[in-house]
Amino acid sequence: MSHYYKLGKIPHKRHTQFRKPDGSLYSEQLVSTEGFSDTYSLTYHHYPPTNVIDIDEPWSVAPEVAVEKNMQHRSLNGFQAKPVDDYLKSRTPLMVNDDLYIHVAAPKRSMTDYFFKNSSAHEMIFIHEGEGVLKTMYGNIPFGYGDHLSIPRGVIYQLHFNTENNRLLIVESFSAIDFPKRYVNRAGQLEEHSPFCERDIREPEELETHDEKGDFLVYIKKRDMIFPYHYGSHPFDVVGWDGYHYPYAFSIHDFEPITGRVHQPPPVHQTFEAHNYVMCAFVPRKYDYHPQSIPAPYNHSNVDSDEVLYYVDGDFMSRKSVEKGMFTLHPIGIPHGPHPGTVEKSIGKEGTEELAVMIDTFRPLKLTKQAMEMENLDYYKSWKVE
Repeated sequence: MSHYYKLGKIPHKRHTQFRKPDGSLYSEQLVSTEGFSDTYSLTYHHYPPTNVIDIDEPWSVAPEVAVEKNMQHRSLNGFQAKPVDDYLKSRTPLMVNDDLYIHVAAPKRSMTDYFFKNSSAHEMIFIHEGEGVLKTMYGNIPFGYGDHLSIPRGVIYQLHFNTENNRLLIVESFSAIDFPKRYVNRAGQLEEHSPFCERDIREPEELETHDEKGDFLVYIKKRDMIFPYHYGSHPFDVVGWDGYHYPYAFSIHDFEPITGRVHQPPPVHQTFEAHNYVMCAFVPRKYDYHPQSIPAPYNHSNVDSDEVLYYVDGDFMSRKSVEKGMFTLHPIGIPHGPHPGTVEKSIGKEGTEELAVMIDTFRPLKLTKQAMEMENLDYYKSWKVE
């Protein structure tokens, strides 16, 4: 749920004449959601955004599901995904359902010879390692370690990296990704009790307008297919825009944790919500301060959700043998909790430096072939009491 923003040159009234210095008209485009009933932006282009000159043969990127019905705690080593030069080829789906796909990626090169647009899903890209610039027709957004890049469905983009060492967590969401409703007032403003506010949201800056004709390749993803489109003008030819529909960045380091005298439930860590799933951020924080408190989380039965934790950094007091880039999946139907010995060990601790992203889905997740190649096979036995 973004707020109103504008950048560059726009006419005084929408849907009116807006002319270039040579007297010709700029081309207006309405980018709308839910038909014309939800958020939208108006963009003004040097050339019509409809100028398709060729379309190549599409190909499938559908996930290969290995476990359709999972009823087992799983652990995956996400950093086993090998670095690949190309961004699209590096995207590796691990867990999927009808609401979202969860990928990892380790691209080594910037997207300099093509552009990408996801026409089926919104994307949330978490930057685990690396830095660079997200480029779109709305402007540029510098990014680095700990940033969430929110890219709405239909936005053409490029990722330009400053290094070859890049690790990404990508959530491909088939519904809009919003801020939690309980943190937003009737005007759409983040309220005082929210763990972050509008000052933490980084909108596009430096509108980079390309007044260029030529052959510009845009890979468009729709329903697990990639369609190579060739456009006769540069996709980033916008001179100005305004509205509510645009990409933004939010850093996990700007999330202010909510703490209490006793252990707080996972919803206090929530960052985003979408249809049938939520996302959370576990960040460095003070532990519970009741004199008899137990900082380690209590055992929990997943009655309604699959729980995915992606470990970013720090020491996790409730888990043993945790590495950066590791995933745990605790599925609907069976309880999980702290590993043996960690409850007693947590008592008296004053804080944690852990950093993690959590994704709770309200429909079961399927595991892909690539996920099974990264699995720690004995993880489900790690609660065994000797």
